[in-house]
Amino acid sequence: MKISGLQKLTLIDYPDKLACTVFLAGCNFRCGFCYSPELVLPDKINDQPILSEKEFFDFLKERKELLDGLVICGGEPTINKDLPEFISKAKKLGYFVKLDTNGSHPEMLEKLIKEKLVDYFAMDVKNLLKKENYQKTVKVKVNLNQIKKSISLIKNSGIDYEFRTTIVPGVHTKQDIIQLAQEISPADKFFLQNFVPEKTLEPEFEKVKPYYLDELIEIREKIACFFKTCQIRG
Repeated sequence: MKISGLQKLTLIDYPDKLACTVFLAGCNFRCGFCYSPELVLPDKINDQPILSEKEFFDFLKERKELLDGLVICGGEPTINKDLPEFISKAKKLGYFVKLDTNGSHPEMLEKLIKEKLVDYFAMDVKNLLKKENYQKTVKVKVNLNQIKKSISLIKNSGIDYEFRTTIVPGVHTKQDIIQLAQEISPADKFFLQNFVPEKTLEPEFEKVKPYYLDELIEIREKIACFFKTCQIRG
């Protein structure tokens, strides 16, 4: 795997934990509104400095008295076959591990659950659980049954988790989000993440005007009944 970034401290990415975040390069999706093209597009990945695993784990050893958790994100971490070994090293140092995933590799999630390597899952659900909606959003062929299996695995894992969707005008209508909430419910936590038109994989998305907060509040009020926690981020 390629480690393309390290945020040495985050107070917001891992609920109730002082954590660091490691960014793994490479992704199997091509969402136009993605904020991290440097972790997705091969030509941009090649231009990024790479942190060796030794440097990374040396950092974890140095900070283990100060930090509680490790957030692993990407890109898409589950495309890496050596992810379980990577996480196991962090767990042996005493870290709680949060994994961010797009849910496209349920077989990897199943392995991580079985081996008790993850303490918190955050899964990005990209759009309605319908082939035409999902493929139009992620810009690649997708096995929707794999996405649905990941949702089920996470919900029934006994591990703390959240689902989240970045809401983008032109990609999602208000009714889409209401229907999506019904599709993944019941669930513990669901977060509506407002799109920020800054650096994106497809530059035209930088011109998209996000939904107003009042509009997201209206959506949240209609779907809150499907979840134990339903909040707006961004």
